[in-house]
Amino acid sequence: MNMTEQYMISMTDVMEAEKILRNVVKNTPLEHSRIFSEITGSDVYLKLENLQTTGSFKIRGAYNKIYHLSQEEKKNGVVAASAGNHSQGVAYAAKTLNTKAVIFMPIFTPPIKVIATKYYGAEVQLYGYSYDDAYKKAIEYAEKHKMSYIHAFNDPYIIAGQATIGLEIFESLKDVEAVIVPIGGGGLISGISFALKSLNSKIKIIGVEAEGAPSMKQSLEKGEIVPLKTADTIADGIAVKIPGPLTFEMTRIYVDDVVTVTDDEIAYAMYMLLTRNKLVAEPAGAASLAALLSGKVNLKGKKVVSIISGGNVDYTLLSQIIFKGLMTEKLLFKIKVKILDKPGQLKKILEFLSQKQINVIDIETDRISQKLNAGSVYITLTIQAVGQENLTAIEEFMKQENIEYTLDF
Repeated sequence: MNMTEQYMISMTDVMEAEKILRNVVKNTPLEHSRIFSEITGSDVYLKLENLQTTGSFKIRGAYNKIYHLSQEEKKNGVVAASAGNHSQGVAYAAKTLNTKAVIFMPIFTPPIKVIATKYYGAEVQLYGYSYDDAYKKAIEYAEKHKMSYIHAFNDPYIIAGQATIGLEIFESLKDVEAVIVPIGGGGLISGISFALKSLNSKIKIIGVEAEGAPSMKQSLEKGEIVPLKTADTIADGIAVKIPGPLTFEMTRIYVDDVVTVTDDEIAYAMYMLLTRNKLVAEPAGAASLAALLSGKVNLKGKKVVSIISGGNVDYTLLSQIIFKGLMTEKLLFKIKVKILDKPGQLKKILEFLSQKQINVIDIETDRISQKLNAGSVYITLTIQAVGQENLTAIEEFMKQENIEYTLDF
C-alpha cells in the first residue's frame, strides 16, 4: 500500500462526516428538470449546491476538516487558498468553530467572493494570478505562523465532507444511473464517486473540466500528474493547474470518464439555468450541465444527476452572459445602419421600430470610420425584439428605404 492509498477515505469516514454536517449544512434540493430532459433526451435531475450555505458545496469539506483539528490547532488558526468558494467555506466554518482564518485569493478573484469571505470573518490577502500562486503563498504563511493549512481538495477530511453529496443523491434517487460532476482539483468528484460507487458500483461518474484548464484529464491520459502551464477559463472555480496526488488516484479509480467544455458552452448552460429554471449558477457550477447540453456527454434514456456546484457568480460576467444568451436566441440583436448625417434620417428608423413596438435599448454613433463617406454616419442600434417575425419586418423596411445595414447576433 502506497502513501496515497493509506490516506484514501472509507465509508466510515463519509458516514461520520454526514453526522458532523447534519446540523451545519443544507441537504440541498435534487430537482427534476423537464426542460433539460426534453433537450438532452436524458431524465435530468439537478443537485442544487448553488443553494448551499455560503453558495457552494465547499462548506461540507471545510467544516469537516476544521472540526477534526485538535484544540491547539484551532487555537493557532487556519490558512487556505482559494479562487473563492473554498475560502467562504473555510471562513464560515472557522467562525462557527471559533478559530481564526486567513485566506489567500488570486488578485482577479470576483469581488463578490472577496466581500463574502470577509463577511464571514476571515482576513483576506490577494496574491498571484491563479489558485496555484495563492496556494504557494498560503503554504509559506501557514508554516511561518504555525497555522493549519486547509487544502481545497487534496485532503481525506475534505473529500469525506464532499462525499456527503453522494449520500444525499442516493437517498433521494436510488435508481440514479449517472452523475456528472465538475472537476477543479478533484475533491468533489473524488468524494461523490467514492460514495456512490460504494453504494452501487454500476452508477456512472463523469467528470467535466473547462477546456482551458484540463489538468485532471491530461493527467489521467498520461497516467501521471501533469501540471498545466496556464489555466485560462471563465470558470475560475475549476481553474486548477495541477490535481492533488490523492484526488488524482481516487479519480483514476472511481471515475468513468472526464470530458471538457468550452467557455461558450458553460456560458450557455448558465443562461439556460437562469432563464429556464430561474437558478443562478457560477461558471464552474454550470460546467456539468454544459457537458449535457453540448452533447459532450450523451446519456439518452438514462436517469442523470448534474451537480450544480456553486452560485457565487460575478454579476458583471453574468450580465454579459445574459446579453449573449438573448442574442443567441434572437431576442436581442444589433443592427448597424449607414445613413446621411442630417436631421430626420435616424428619426425615420426609430418611428418604424416604435410602430412595431420594438424596443431600442442602446444607440451608438460612429462618424470617423475610414469606410464612411463624408456626410454619412454609422448608427448601431441594440434592439430587444421577439422572434423571427420582428427581424423579418426590420429587414424588409431597410431594403424598402434603401438603407445599408448589417445584423449582429
